[in-house]
Amino acid sequence: MIDTSIFQGKKAAYYTLGCKLNFSETSTFGKMLEEFGVSRVKKGERADICLINTCSVTETADSKSRQQIRRTIKNHPGAFVVVTGCYAQLKPEKIIEIPGVDLVLGSNEKAKLIQYLSEKYTEDLSKAEKHAEYKVTGKTKDITSFQPSCSRGERTRYWLKVQDGCNYFCTYCTIPFARGNSRNPSIASLVKQAQQAAKEGGKEIVLTGVNIGDFGRTTGESFLDLVKALDKVEGIKRYRISSLEPDLITDELIEYCATSRAFMPHFHIPLQSGSDEVLKLMHRHYDSKLFADRILRIKAAMPDAFIGVDVMVGCRGETPECFEETYKLLEELPVTQLHVFPYSERPGTSALNIPYIVSEQDKRERSQRLLELSDRKTEQFYSLYINKVREVLFEKATRGKAMHGFTDNYIRVELPASQASDAYDNEIVKVKITNINHDKSSTTAVIV
Repeated sequence: MIDTSIFQGKKAAYYTLGCKLNFSETSTFGKMLEEFGVSRVKKGERADICLINTCSVTETADSKSRQQIRRTIKNHPGAFVVVTGCYAQLKPEKIIEIPGVDLVLGSNEKAKLIQYLSEKYTEDLSKAEKHAEYKVTGKTKDITSFQPSCSRGERTRYWLKVQDGCNYFCTYCTIPFARGNSRNPSIASLVKQAQQAAKEGGKEIVLTGVNIGDFGRTTGESFLDLVKALDKVEGIKRYRISSLEPDLITDELIEYCATSRAFMPHFHIPLQSGSDEVLKLMHRHYDSKLFADRILRIKAAMPDAFIGVDVMVGCRGETPECFEETYKLLEELPVTQLHVFPYSERPGTSALNIPYIVSEQDKRERSQRLLELSDRKTEQFYSLYINKVREVLFEKATRGKAMHGFTDNYIRVELPASQASDAYDNEIVKVKITNINHDKSSTTAVIV
């Protein structure tokens, strides 16, 4: 029996690093603790419980996770500190060495967060009397649990976790080791969560996961089946798909999204490299021709579609010629924005066996070239919609500040403070896009 009375009146602080899936899970943890009487700490207050959901996609992510842990312990002296997430699964011994950490939960164990907290958190003990060396992390092969998650945290959009884990085992990636094999809940259970979000007033849901196009491996269903079922949920006006592998984007999915009621013309597709030689070294499941075909098919069916692309630079084996192939491919394709990140050596990955190593200087220069290309692509896309009317879902703004939101095709829109109103919060409103902001990151608009 879990004793939740110890949580009554306590305050908690939550910190998330990494992907939207982590944000979704953290939000769900917060919601669970709130049900047991734990309130979210306010600015300047000290928390009784701190939860840090870590990332380990790169060495930089590892470093940021350690920094956040230490910063949290410093800012909340005496708090019970719980660390979970991918870094906690992969490097629990590194975390437990940090003075002040009380509990480290791996990917399988975080589903039982409340149980472990109730067992280990005792309000009568002072920090000095606690044994801060308690970790629960299982082996990768034993990661089989699925923690449901559909929550919005402090934002307007909901995140619905539809899948976890990955079976691809790309040579540069540690995520399969951190999150286990691909698995998913049933469509029926996800529809119920979407219906609940609608009851709570939610209008937009982002589908999250590690490899969501692989949905159905556990239940024998398909991602297209899921999309069709969610499209029928009354009250939800918009869905966005967080990321889809190119080889899992079918013609049928593109055709359905193009005519669906609520799935937006917005895709995020990982390329990683535009060089077929490098893609083979990475053990990716497609080549540059297939990737290009998916982009062109999406744009043919949905000309207004915003297409974001993940690109990795400087991975082992990426010669200057290989990078130029990537640059040329992206320059020619009608993509909208690039998420560029430098390759990071990950212990235990087979990429370390590839002999050709790219210097840090070359990584920086290649990243900068792609970021500049991304800025040009995004500005070109935004400019197509100047003086056009689009519908925007606005997020609540601080009184006296500008409001922000996104169009159906993911153009970020800023509404001046003079026009901002609480009446627009979490509402879909027609606006006329008037200009691109000076930093090119958003557009300005007026209500029509």
